[in-house]
Amino acid sequence: MFAIAIEDDQTLTWQQRDAPRSESPHEVRIRVAWAGMNRADVMQRAGQYPPPPGASEILGLEISGTVIDAGPQVERLRPGDKVCALLAGGGYAEEVVVHQDQVLPLPQGFGLREAAALPEVYATAWLNLFMEGGLRHVEGRPERVLLHAGASGVGTTAIQLCRAFGYPCLVTAGDDGKIARCRQLGADDGWNRHQGSFVETVKQWGGADVILDPVGASYLADNQQVLNLDGRLVLIGLMGGRYAELDMGRMLMKRQRLIGSTLRSKSPQAKGAILDSLHTHVWPRLASGELRALIDRDWPIQQAGEAMAYLESNTSFGKVLLSISGEG
Repeated sequence: MFAIAIEDDQTLTWQQRDAPRSESPHEVRIRVAWAGMNRADVMQRAGQYPPPPGASEILGLEISGTVIDAGPQVERLRPGDKVCALLAGGGYAEEVVVHQDQVLPLPQGFGLREAAALPEVYATAWLNLFMEGGLRHVEGRPERVLLHAGASGVGTTAIQLCRAFGYPCLVTAGDDGKIARCRQLGADDGWNRHQGSFVETVKQWGGADVILDPVGASYLADNQQVLNLDGRLVLIGLMGGRYAELDMGRMLMKRQRLIGSTLRSKSPQAKGAILDSLHTHVWPRLASGELRALIDRDWPIQQAGEAMAYLESNTSFGKVLLSISGEG
């Protein structure tokens, strides 16, 4: 098969590679049609985010495609099924092998291109808002959510989930145009990160009960200031650095919780539990049009380097996709 390789100078090249081998009777082989691009791929390319033990070294954490083979203990998937899948790696390739628990059917009415934009962002947003963040109603009031990088793939997905399930959210983003588009998706308000601290805006809005943060160190102090009593800060990335001073007095007195969360290294069974929740609670809303796949642009897989440069430019709004077979 062909797959993307990372050269010594970090150039991405489409070249012949060995096809992945199945190691379990619970796995399926999928012919890849489309792959989603994520910030984790950028970090792995730079040598900052190695794949978990046993995972493919090929980039790519989400795909859509067609099942071409199923192990003897695979129960619900058959050759010919159109699916999307959440991976630990290997998606920038013509074929992937993945545990059945990490595979979902396409939402009703969705094609393969749209479906490739779903697994990673919806699993990440659902996991960290509702499972790790414990988003809920308290005394009849919906909790409030602060979403950093609101125009990203995860951010735009989280906005839609907050709107669909009745939780107010406020976003930060890099320009006013992106903030306006976030409002159109359902955000209450937004703050342009180039205009200084978001603290006063978020406090006037009512503070945050759950914060979804891919930034890390540079936002920690301000996050603590706006986090309400019993608030949860869910850290999902480190774009702003690894090290910062934590005000443990504020954390103690306000009963704040700091939660570190990564999806990639979870077991197939743990990922399966997240995808089961998506299939139950989210897939019907995608089918009805209440939620949608938000795609910015796509590139042929042979132009993966150009696509990644575009993602790194921070001008995208929603998902960047790579076409492998181009099947719709």
